[in-house]
Amino acid sequence: MKLLLDFLPIIIFFAVYKTSGDIILATAVLIPATMLQMLYTWIRTHRIEKMQLVTLVLVVLMGGATVIFQDKTFIQWKPTVVNWLFGAVFLGSQFIGKKTVVQRLMDANIALPAQAWRNLNIAWVIFFISMGIANLAVAYSLSEEAWVNFKLFGMLGLTFVFILAQGFYMSRHIQSDTPK
Repeated sequence: MKLLLDFLPIIIFFAVYKTSGDIILATAVLIPATMLQMLYTWIRTHRIEKMQLVTLVLVVLMGGATVIFQDKTFIQWKPTVVNWLFGAVFLGSQFIGKKTVVQRLMDANIALPAQAWRNLNIAWVIFFISMGIANLAVAYSLSEEAWVNFKLFGMLGLTFVFILAQGFYMSRHIQSDTPK
């Protein structure tokens, strides 16, 4: 349910674009859809994750610029900016604090050696940077429609494959609490 809720605004963006062929209109609908998603999340959980908040701010700012200036470039850059910001935060966590972002997010549920946490964190940094580059490559070398398709299906699919790969990596390094 959470995954569907997280992707609902982009699904709405995609549906509006596919029915209208108008990226400006789709962006204009994306902004309130993302706001309503955050409102619903707040009402339901009384909590908004930092990543969701960053995404909301960028949707409002870059989506707003897209609508105001009637220029799709702003919304096309949003996934890159989001990914590169997350990559920078994950990279910074290697040097600030005792735990990386990945470890802070997951260590309550899984025990891994410190080096495995660092490796996972760096993998996420590389993934975020790569996704930002891939987004720009598609936006600037393929059609607008191809970019919209990539934004929903390509980025989601690549993220899913990456998470599966992370699961395989973690399964090799999980530390057991029970003595052998």
